[in-house]
Amino acid sequence: MEFRHLGASGMKVSEITYGNWITHGGQVEDDAATACVRAALDAGITTFDTADAYANGAAEEVLGRALSGVRRASLEVFTKVYFPTGPAGHNDTGLSRKHVLESIDGSLTRLGMDYVDLYQAHRYDRSTPLEETMQAFADVVRSGKALYIGVSEWTAEQLREGQALAAQLGFRLVSNQPQYSALWRVIEGEVVPASAELGISQVVFSPIAQGVLTGKYKPGQQPPEGSRATDQKGGGAQFVQRFLRDDLLARVQRLQPIAAELDLSLAQLAVAWVLQNENVASAIIGASRPEQVAENVKAAGVTIPLPLMERIDEVLGDSVERDAGRTAANAPASRLA
Repeated sequence: MEFRHLGASGMKVSEITYGNWITHGGQVEDDAATACVRAALDAGITTFDTADAYANGAAEEVLGRALSGVRRASLEVFTKVYFPTGPAGHNDTGLSRKHVLESIDGSLTRLGMDYVDLYQAHRYDRSTPLEETMQAFADVVRSGKALYIGVSEWTAEQLREGQALAAQLGFRLVSNQPQYSALWRVIEGEVVPASAELGISQVVFSPIAQGVLTGKYKPGQQPPEGSRATDQKGGGAQFVQRFLRDDLLARVQRLQPIAAELDLSLAQLAVAWVLQNENVASAIIGASRPEQVAENVKAAGVTIPLPLMERIDEVLGDSVERDAGRTAANAPASRLA
């Protein structure tokens, strides 16, 4: 496993982060989830990402139990706050001071930990003054309940405003967690340049585009049974639909020879691809089976030569989404409760 600094901080994270969105507390049973976490630890992964809203808190509980007994100082544990939790009452969502301070306590209880290494604003809250949110995060850090603060899917302008306020309050934003893959590059035009300027790293989710970049979805064929595209229990199906176009799926199949040249699977190629971006500190992988973890972790430390990076661009062509406006468009216009 290779390790990279998280933003301008002194903390390093593993190039591969194990994340439990959709899977823990939803798609797979607890025993399987624990086996995946143990496989991640065996593979050298030290960084684990979750959120209070995943399975309404159950994902944090499962992760906490799976990591029980592991030396806490050897781990980097991330969680998030924003989306509705609990009964989804009028104050059970957003980034108000009330919700942030109550949510960190709830997350720590479910995780069975005294602190998290990174506490992240799961989205930008247009309904709360940014000053209020950043003051709440400053207090979370000063209380020792989180060591660092990050965000998720913030625009370049929001990152600049947030970092300026953080500096006034005596802390820094060190990370942003956006969707990023060879097919979804909306952060490259604005978010990545701003982040590099501000000392913020990307911790990216969906590096294999919801499984599409593994090549398991074939043009003209129904999605494989048990795949994310058929998952109604964990809610994964809705996220993969945007990629299930025959023209795009045909292009993905044409990446096979490039992966073969590097002795990689398509999934490994996809994860290695996002790690070529110097502003990316870590790529989040999920798993429903331990062998998936063992496969994807092999992408750590891989260097894809420039000619092959150019060939990937040629193969994917206009199937790639690059519109920088998609970051703001994907953010909730208002709170969800």
